[in-house]
Amino acid sequence: MWTRLDAIARNLWWSWNPDAAALFRYADPKLFHASTGNPIVVLRGLRAGRREQLEADLAFTTAVARVRGRLRDYLNEETWYDRTCRRARPGRIAYFCMEYALHESLPWYAGGLGVLAGDHLKSASDLGLPLVAIGIFWHKGYTRQRIDEDGNQHDRFPHLPVSDTPLRELRNRNRRPVTVQIQMGDDRVLAGAYRLEVGRIPLFLLDTDRPENLPRHRALVDVLYSGDRDMRIRQEMLLGIGGWQLLQTLRIPVAVYHLNEGHAAFASLERIREERNRGRTPFADALQAVRRTTVFTTHTPVPAGNEEFDPHLVSRYLWRYGRLIRIAHEDLEDLGRVKPGNKREPFGMTPLALRTAKYCNGVAALHGEVARRMWQRVYPREPVEKVPIGHVTNGIHLRTWLHPRMGTLLNEFLGEGWEDRQDDPARWAGIAEVPDGVLWKLHVALKHELVEACWRHPPHTARDPATPAAALDPDALTIGFARRFAPYKRAALIFTDPRRLARILNDRRRPVQIIFAGKAHPADADGKAIIRRIVRFSREPRFRGRVVFLEDYDMGIARHLVAGVDVWLNNPQRPREASGTSGMKPALHGGLNLSILDGWWPEACNGKNGWAIGRGKDHNDTPATDRRDADDLYRILERQVVPLYYDRDEDGLPHRWIARMKNAIATIPAFFNTHRQVKEYLTHYYVPAMRNAARAPQEVSNAAP
Repeated sequence: MWTRLDAIARNLWWSWNPDAAALFRYADPKLFHASTGNPIVVLRGLRAGRREQLEADLAFTTAVARVRGRLRDYLNEETWYDRTCRRARPGRIAYFCMEYALHESLPWYAGGLGVLAGDHLKSASDLGLPLVAIGIFWHKGYTRQRIDEDGNQHDRFPHLPVSDTPLRELRNRNRRPVTVQIQMGDDRVLAGAYRLEVGRIPLFLLDTDRPENLPRHRALVDVLYSGDRDMRIRQEMLLGIGGWQLLQTLRIPVAVYHLNEGHAAFASLERIREERNRGRTPFADALQAVRRTTVFTTHTPVPAGNEEFDPHLVSRYLWRYGRLIRIAHEDLEDLGRVKPGNKREPFGMTPLALRTAKYCNGVAALHGEVARRMWQRVYPREPVEKVPIGHVTNGIHLRTWLHPRMGTLLNEFLGEGWEDRQDDPARWAGIAEVPDGVLWKLHVALKHELVEACWRHPPHTARDPATPAAALDPDALTIGFARRFAPYKRAALIFTDPRRLARILNDRRRPVQIIFAGKAHPADADGKAIIRRIVRFSREPRFRGRVVFLEDYDMGIARHLVAGVDVWLNNPQRPREASGTSGMKPALHGGLNLSILDGWWPEACNGKNGWAIGRGKDHNDTPATDRRDADDLYRILERQVVPLYYDRDEDGLPHRWIARMKNAIATIPAFFNTHRQVKEYLTHYYVPAMRNAARAPQEVSNAAP
């Protein structure tokens, strides 16, 4: 039995299968909660007496055998990809990303990019794509947030031991660690690697914390998104160059390289070097060979998200690459410049990725338009409308974010096996047959779970009734706002007119409460100031119990929030929200979006499944625009949202509200899921790139066993 449990614990498949997660929760509920749901820690920490009890528990041992059998079947059964893409198989898809949000017990993510990457891997696994992922093992992950009495964010970076993870170190036939060497300026940096199973997908994580390396290179893998520019360029060299070398060392045949954001673009330089060394290929031909098999996804129009480095850092760490690629260093730097020849321009990872990838995309229809305008200068001969940047709108991995009780309801009314056809809108029509009372009863229960989770969440605990969370009312209209606290997301917009907001929240007959959660980057003083402002508002008498800030936001808190809120608030400065996926998750449970028409929402909003703030105009960076958007937000709350929620029949059912809930469930998950997203990447980008690779088989066969 213990061997079976260990096999389940070491494949992240358990994290999106409730029956599997339930095994570890049952084994030791307290340890499961204390370890943020970490099955490795649970199994190691079980006391002898409890182990004996579990071994004698027939129901438990039977459940373990059943779940282990399901995992085995999942790994071995024919997949959607097997049935539909039998011919497109010259090699694998290599997916590079700086961060992955797979589960809260593995804190290797900062925000939406990581969540998207984790969900992409899970859907690729469910569909059976031949994908292999590359990342970095962040020993201290991302910041753990603590909020002090004055509302200040303090950042902690606790060490995550390898022994607390399901990682397996890669070793060769002689049982020696597999390593690669990355030339970083004058230093050679040695990197080992670990393997993590994400369903059918292997995720390889690079690690430089080795005794052979200098301390400053060992520290590369400490913290995700270090604010130190010198460290950041070396981290990105590790991801791109080290990741490519690892694939070569493991002799994994790769046909397509997907750079998920510009952080990994140095992989293209390493591939160009390899092409140049193979038969002394001319530089232009080597570049085109790399471009034909490279996909690049840009995730943000915000400057801070498009990595740039001072030329002196590029010279310091990449001076050898000009020689290796056999081009002048100035020409190498021009690959990362919007305007080649401008020596004062920093080296940009996004221009580098755009120049070395034939298949480029944004992450929503609006973002595709914005990206084409933003990067038209990289393609000076093309008019904006012909700039070769398309779009694939982001989605979510439904099973990861679906509350098990909502899953039971969907099984009943959509039919067993609905997940296999989740991107078919017709499959979701069955939600109309759910009785209003049944859906509302479930929603109320999930909201009670959310409020109870807030009561338990440190430091807001039931032991301290003076904390704002202790006054949360599970029957009040509940608004959720949870995401990275980047200034452009305008978390504090709703406090533009505190008096007006207080009147809305404190209506005795129609109370409203708002739950905030999220982290600012450790170096983002403006983001931290926004958190401080909201926390201080939450402690004012007029907002106490009506505004709550939950510290140390993670995927676990997110699952409670998206399942239990009535309304999901989103008010970024349009068009700076490339996509956003947080609002897709409440919709899966009937939560209604109240959002600026930015990112994914213009494609989703139909007037019946949520509300739009503003008229879809771009933000012009003036206080007047903020006041206009805030006024529209207040007006929608006062005239539409609050009255509709509290419009009840004699049985206490808000039928018109429930109609919107059903519309949200019927219209949003069918399109905004990563199964549809991954299929679009396959159709529009992966398969064409695979065909290009098939025309140049030496690139694939060179890496094959």
